[in-house]
Amino acid sequence: MKRKVTKAIFPVAGQGTRFLPATKSVPKEIMTLVDRPLVQYAIDEAREAGIKEFIFVTSRGKSALEDYFDHAPELENTLRKKGKTELLETLKSTNMESGAIAYMRQHKALGLGHAVWCARRLLGNEPFAVMLPDDVIAGPESCLKQMVEAYEETGGNIVAAMEVPDAKISSYGVLDVAEDNGSIVRTKGMVEKPDAGTAPSNLAVIGRYILQPTVMNHLNKMKQGTGGEIQLTDAIAQELTDGRDVFGLRFRGQRFDCGSKAGFLQATVAFGLARDDLRDELTEYLEDLHTLRTAAK
Repeated sequence: MKRKVTKAIFPVAGQGTRFLPATKSVPKEIMTLVDRPLVQYAIDEAREAGIKEFIFVTSRGKSALEDYFDHAPELENTLRKKGKTELLETLKSTNMESGAIAYMRQHKALGLGHAVWCARRLLGNEPFAVMLPDDVIAGPESCLKQMVEAYEETGGNIVAAMEVPDAKISSYGVLDVAEDNGSIVRTKGMVEKPDAGTAPSNLAVIGRYILQPTVMNHLNKMKQGTGGEIQLTDAIAQELTDGRDVFGLRFRGQRFDCGSKAGFLQATVAFGLARDDLRDELTEYLEDLHTLRTAAK
């Protein structure tokens, strides 16, 4: 009987240098996309998928991230006294109950695989999810929920996958496909950031994973891969060598790379247009902007 996936690791130790100077004092993960921090989108997705325990791998300077998930009694009391019940409920949805959230420090930036390894003692012998908050996915059903449903059918390890243009494929971990069944593909290998023209497919791994605890056995070896870092992709590929299954799921939804400025701006526009309270005004502005740019040509 397969064990349920109830724990998720959120690697958030990065310094966010692409967003300097904003990230000099504000962790990238709590930069706001419309009116919610990036990390809140990941948390909401995880909750929808049935995750009960949230493990954050952090680094020095991330105390604001920890504060975000704490209760704010004074602010709650102010909202209550002013009768702002809707805002109060929104605020409460960001709280984490005692025992539901844990923080681990990654003292050296040794790669994503190392960040996941830092959480090993909190996982036990259970399957677990890994979620990268930089990847924000919009869709009718959360990406991780889709993966959990697929996992209940397939078992093994599952990674979220999307088709990427050849010009960009060298920026990703890439699946070597053994069997393509449409939404789910069975893999025979994974390659981290292949050189141009050498990728085994155009199916790239993005920041959602459901992994078996045996992955930690490979991360324990601290083997350096691409870029001199301990790569999670390499540890997952080793699962195949050991005879365990690795699947890719073509998820339903649109992924935004909010680790880049362009991706963050694109997500802001898309999520703004999806909001009833913002759509009309934002649409009017974008139409006016397009008219001005067209007239200027």
